[in-house]
Amino acid sequence: MTLPPKEQVRQSFERAASTYDSAAKVQRWVCARLIGGLPPMLIPAVILDAGCGTGFALEMLGLRFPAARRIALDFSPAMLSQVKQLEFGVAGDVERIPLVDEVAGMYWSSLTAQWCHYETLAREAHRVLWPTGTLALSTLGPGTFQELDEDFALVDQYRHTIPFQAEEVMQAALEAAGFRDIQIRTEPCVAHYKDLKGLLKAIKSIGASQLGHQRRQGLMGRTAWQKLETAYEKRRTPRGLPLTYQVVLCYAKK
Repeated sequence: MTLPPKEQVRQSFERAASTYDSAAKVQRWVCARLIGGLPPMLIPAVILDAGCGTGFALEMLGLRFPAARRIALDFSPAMLSQVKQLEFGVAGDVERIPLVDEVAGMYWSSLTAQWCHYETLAREAHRVLWPTGTLALSTLGPGTFQELDEDFALVDQYRHTIPFQAEEVMQAALEAAGFRDIQIRTEPCVAHYKDLKGLLKAIKSIGASQLGHQRRQGLMGRTAWQKLETAYEKRRTPRGLPLTYQVVLCYAKK
């Protein structure tokens, strides 16, 4: 699978750091769903948030596990600088975590895996977990941004979204890394926006500016934009223009 260059992704999130929290409604919903699926008796002593962004998951995890030590990891220093009440922050790549083996009782990662190779991410998650440690991870599956994919196809032949892998690929990666008791489920989340410009701005504001990374550089022409806008307007509902996220929630034990 071809992913955007890592440095391109990092720079995108660097630019989005100051606007991320105001636009990350879907991300907060996913975090709440991921926390809600954790075992009720789980009491981790140390939590690693791999790909923490601006840290709102750390705040939610702190409410659920007030006694836990929380490690914030993100490869964007600008994102780390936005974390409130930072306990321990590390600037690093989730595919090459700059921490020793078996450092955390719970590995948490919400909406970061889609930027990574699942096999590499799963091996690193397994390495940094204590024996019998818990993994809680969310990513995005096929069907995410399906409205954009379908309507962009009316405009040109280029791919405008990053590829999203099936949950079976994550299942295989976790098994190969040595995880057990793997549970994976997919839940759709449909966000709504006032207009197409607002929809694309929201995606850009959360760092997902890899939209269009395989198409020609430069702005879309007026004719192409109007064609896209006309097509998307046909999808309008009373709540606004819809955009689908196929959210994949994963749980496992080391």
